[in-house]
Amino acid sequence: MLTYRDFTRAFEELGLGSHSLVIAHASIAAFGEVAGGADTVVGALFSTCGTVIMPAFTYRTMITPLIGPPDNAIDYGSTEEDNLTAEFFRLEMPADSAMGVVAETLRRHPMATRSSHPLLSFSGVHAEEALQSQTLEEPLAPIGWLAEYDGDVLLLGVGHTVNTSLHYAEKQAGRKQFLRWALTPQGVVACPGWPGCPDGFQAIAPRLEGVIRRAPLGGSAVEVVPLRDLVHITVSWIHEDPRALLCERLGCERCASVRASVRVER
Repeated sequence: MLTYRDFTRAFEELGLGSHSLVIAHASIAAFGEVAGGADTVVGALFSTCGTVIMPAFTYRTMITPLIGPPDNAIDYGSTEEDNLTAEFFRLEMPADSAMGVVAETLRRHPMATRSSHPLLSFSGVHAEEALQSQTLEEPLAPIGWLAEYDGDVLLLGVGHTVNTSLHYAEKQAGRKQFLRWALTPQGVVACPGWPGCPDGFQAIAPRLEGVIRRAPLGGSAVEVVPLRDLVHITVSWIHEDPRALLCERLGCERCASVRASVRVER
């Protein structure tokens, strides 16, 4: 059984400390049994790192209109039943279950604050400036803030398909973004900057081998990737190959739309 000290020891082995600014993604199940569960992981993060943020996305606030802009990787009018069950965004709304129990545990922590984006919010501790950088037009700005201040991506038992910072890198490379809509107490709000599909993101792993730091832990591993390096490597690859990181899944509307936009630009 893993303990709090096992996690802090792994973090310290990877060079994390009070100076560290991290965006973390975690699957507690990947490590096996953890004494104290997600609270242990969150406590280890807080006691080791100076700033910690995690995604607190809320997909159940999404509304799909009957009509909208073309080439937006969405089937307008196809989810009227889902629209009926959409929820108003509120700051106390739980993060989507896809974010994982660690992210939700962080969101509920008394020391945590949360940004107010109705679809792509982040929560964090000692992260006020990073969270305040987010706007409707720039939903991934907190990642940019971390990159500017030499932050890191911290992957706890997960791969790059959940690495939100790759979406930020895609945007920096000029890759096509999308438009979505969210239900708020003020009405339906347009949310530009919706990212593409992450299903092909694991392909970045070999290109990060020179910069990634890794420590085995339980049945999995903890990995740290410097954000600036991640962004630079990803942007360079997309400029070299505009189809880099796109998935091969049949029926993926977002990857198909990106491929089509590349063909048009060429």
